[in-house]
Amino acid sequence: MTQLEAAVSDTLTEEMREAAQLEGVDIGKVIDAIKAGKAVLPRNKRHFVKAPRVIGEGFLTKVNVNVGTSYGYSSMEEELKKARIAVEAGADAVMVLSTWGKTREIRQRMVEMLPVPVGSVPIYDAAVRALETGRKVVEFSEADFLELFRQHAEDGVDFMTIHVGVTNRSLRYLKDSKRILKMVSRGGAIIAGWMIVNNAENPFYKYFDEVLDMAREYDVTLSLGDAMRPGAVMDATDPQQLEELFILGELVERARKRGVQVMVEGPGHVPLDQIEMNVKLMKRITSGAPIFLLGPLPTDRALGYDHVAAAIGGALAAYHGADFLCYVTPSEHLSLPTMEDVKEGVIVTKIAAIVADVAKGHPFAIKLEKKMAQARKRFDWDEMFSLAVHSERARYKIEKRPYVDKGCSMCGPFCALKIVEDYLCAEEFRPV
Repeated sequence: MTQLEAAVSDTLTEEMREAAQLEGVDIGKVIDAIKAGKAVLPRNKRHFVKAPRVIGEGFLTKVNVNVGTSYGYSSMEEELKKARIAVEAGADAVMVLSTWGKTREIRQRMVEMLPVPVGSVPIYDAAVRALETGRKVVEFSEADFLELFRQHAEDGVDFMTIHVGVTNRSLRYLKDSKRILKMVSRGGAIIAGWMIVNNAENPFYKYFDEVLDMAREYDVTLSLGDAMRPGAVMDATDPQQLEELFILGELVERARKRGVQVMVEGPGHVPLDQIEMNVKLMKRITSGAPIFLLGPLPTDRALGYDHVAAAIGGALAAYHGADFLCYVTPSEHLSLPTMEDVKEGVIVTKIAAIVADVAKGHPFAIKLEKKMAQARKRFDWDEMFSLAVHSERARYKIEKRPYVDKGCSMCGPFCALKIVEDYLCAEEFRPV
């Protein structure tokens, strides 16, 4: 059985038990959420996920990290190290999005090495094969769509992005649309190019039942990709984006009926005032399916600081119901991220997730905030560091400018907490 089929039959799996313990919630909550399709537990039958995560409504906001080689720059060991750094920094899942070199070997190594769910985009491999043999990136066969999906499933990938909402109808409207950036989805653009060259329907859409059969066989969670997502805030919430969402809503229902776990990917660039509406509309159209968002970025002008812009958008999106945030690094829209970029991206996105969880009143998040407040009151630096999102940086800051008394070097003897402790909270003080 898949995790969804197990939940529907009220069968407790070991992955559900471990995810509930990690989350700090009752196991019944996990089973009910998966049964309703409002949560997923990505876990390929061929991948032993040591730290399974439940993603969805009512649970902690999860963070995904993208790693992988790129054309002209391919170092397997470097990408493996990035993945390890990401998990150490708090990533809940890693997507392997290699577009050059030994893509399958890199993917297999990631699955073998990582204790968290691993995701991929199988259509990338078809484009890589074509390019490596002197063809254009869209010159591959219809059979490659399903063949590579199965290959990724056999390799143990836990969740896969398939851009199944791109149809011939949507492409006709896209060409004449008012969009400034017609399409920014890499996987979506590859499929769209293939459809145009071959004058054919999207095979993922055409053979969706076959995709479901393979996903069910390996218990691969489908992540329905947003090929028509806006790539600029000026293009947000337009007819192309919404039409694809309606298609994905129909496919969510088909997947659930076949016992396949499914989540839906969301818009990438959305002005702050449209984020709440976008998230709630996605939830409505997909009957509460878990939402996987890149960002969203509420401005296009934060080059070099896109991770900060995405964290602002991500915190608001998660507060209003997004469940899974894909990190953004300082190199977004510019270059392949460095190891330091990966670490920075994870930490900033993790902060966005925490901000949302606190605002939503998640018991585990609130518990940690209370512990931090109590540690600050006691000037317990070791406890504060243990609770910090990134204790290494916190320690570095205080060690750089140490202060011998209670407090830090910023306020010194003017520390508000110290003054209150010495006078307001003194036993001899009796309010008149």
